[in-house]
Order: sequence, then structure tokens, then C-alpha cells
Amino acid sequence: MKNCTILILLVLFSFGSAHAQSFRTGNAPSTKILRFFPNPATSYINFEFQNSYDRAYIVQVYNFLGKKVADITQVTPRSQIDVSGYTRGIYIYQLKDQTGKVIESGKFQVER
Repeated sequence: MKNCTILILLVLFSFGSAHAQSFRTGNAPSTKILRFFPNPATSYINFEFQNSYDRAYIVQVYNFLGKKVADITQVTPRSQIDVSGYTRGIYIYQLKDQTGKVIESGKFQVER
């Protein structure tokens, strides 16, 4: 239980620290490449690229405990993920390039 609490705090801190850093430096937060909708989702969640699109991207989805629940390697400009088997909660997505570098991350919610 203690490890789970630490993991949750680390995830929350990492999201907050990126925003705080952009505030301190005076830079506006960067524009998102991916748009996830609807949020919250019940059976499917769609994602689409806003502007740039590279076929070499990978989208990975993790539950709030850090377990990978989806790995989309065949990324298209607009795709859909079936979340009907997901439990209710918050999920983290990561957009990675072909080298594995995280380009973008964010979160979405699944409701029942």
C-alpha cells in the first residue's frame, strides 16, 4: 500500500512540476499533439493528431498504478481505443517516438 501511495504521489508531482516550470520561466505550456475525446469515456476513447503526424509514433496507456494496459504501435491520424474492459478510474497516456522518447503525456478518465 505504501508503494502504491508513493507511485501516485510521484505521478501527480510530475504533472504539476512541468506546469510549474513553464510558469516560472514565463513560457506557455506547449501545444498538445494528441487530442483524446470523449473525456470521461465509457466504452471507447478516440485520439487524433492535432497537426503533425508521424507513423513511427507509439501510444501507450497505463492505469493509475503504472501497469501498461494498451500499446498502440499502428498509429493512424485518428484512432480509437476500446475501454469497455477497463475499470473505472484515471489512465495515463504517453506518445513516444521510434526511439522510445516520450513526446507527450496526459490523462483521461473512464467511467461506468
